[in-house]
Amino acid sequence: MPFFFFYFIVAYDIIVADGRQILIWEGFSMDKKMLFIYNPRAGKAQIRSNLLDIIDIFVKAGYEVTAYPTQASGDAVKAVKTRRAGYDIVVCSGGDGTLDEVVTGMMQCEEKLPIGYVPAGSTNDFANSLKIPKNMIKAANVVVRGKNFACDIGAFNNDSFIYVAAFGIFTNVSYETKQDVKNVLGHAAYLLEGVRALPTIRSYPLKITCDQQVIEGEFLYGMVTNSHSIGGFRGITGTGKEVLLDDGVFEVTLIRKPSNPLELNNIIVAMVDKRVKSEHIYSFTASRIVVESEEPLAWTLDGEFGGEPRKAVIENKTKALEIRVPK
Repeated sequence: MPFFFFYFIVAYDIIVADGRQILIWEGFSMDKKMLFIYNPRAGKAQIRSNLLDIIDIFVKAGYEVTAYPTQASGDAVKAVKTRRAGYDIVVCSGGDGTLDEVVTGMMQCEEKLPIGYVPAGSTNDFANSLKIPKNMIKAANVVVRGKNFACDIGAFNNDSFIYVAAFGIFTNVSYETKQDVKNVLGHAAYLLEGVRALPTIRSYPLKITCDQQVIEGEFLYGMVTNSHSIGGFRGITGTGKEVLLDDGVFEVTLIRKPSNPLELNNIIVAMVDKRVKSEHIYSFTASRIVVESEEPLAWTLDGEFGGEPRKAVIENKTKALEIRVPK
């Protein structure tokens, strides 16, 4: 991996951890330590042209920065779980998948540190919900000048998610869409790939227990969310009420199998326009959801593959982690 040498405000040392080079950026009079995890391929790889300016902002704010570039899926989880003692904050830059990995790693740690987020992905749903700027330099300034927000986190069996767990139609789009396509088309890639999947729509016989309610039937889609947008589309989550990210409940949307194309069209219209009602759509809030299937059911967690459990227990961990947001 190439490194860029310069001698303005910061210097760096190189250490080797698990066979990987990690940069330690050292400024002067540092009294705080930051672990900075970034995905060099996220979005349009824009982190590469902003990296030095971002680290400069962190160093000027008094942080000694350990920069950790991920190379493969799961790297961010490992980096957080195996971090050395003494860090004050963990900051990540990438898409929602990178943030999901950092959150997953942090939820598995006894000591929960604040998390900063510099979005660099294709859609950045959760960053939009938190009003974190899309501009990377502005987002870096939020990390050092913002405030901590205690945010709800989702537990999914033995895993975690930060803003959406979903199954059925469209849920395979994110992890089956190539990164290059996401880079070029942004959230339109999700829509285009989803339309391609329409001829292969299938439904799943399920038993869904939400708090005290039990729903049974054949469903073609379900999502458990804590966000204002999914796949870059705003307004498709929630029950019409304000979506809060720290209220201890998820917004749940379930779609029953339609019996004809007209009913399917009505479902799509109702998903886009909340004023249109469909008897095939269930929308409500819940703090705990159990989804039981007769066969393996594929899930996505924050847009990444989440396994195929026959039973998924989803719980809201109220205000479990602190995220740095604008003041």
